[in-house]
Amino acid sequence: MEVINRALEFEQRKMKSLSTSDRVKISREAKRLILALNQIYKEKKDESIMDLMKRLTKIKQKVEKRLNGRPLTA
Repeated sequence: MEVINRALEFEQRKMKSLSTSDRVKISREAKRLILALNQIYKEKKDESIMDLMKRLTKIKQKVEKRLNGRPLTA
């Protein structure tokens, strides 16, 4: 259950005033944690794990939205 503890710790981190490289690291770590949690979820089918994956996905999407920026309008 080390993965779950790391995921909970990741969720509590502050995500303000990050550099671009910090955002990339956070995005990659979130993806790695989500995939690891998914493997556990496949075996146990625990809804709390699914909820944790959803919360991490929201964090990841928020960081990636800032990374990718807004598309230019013509």
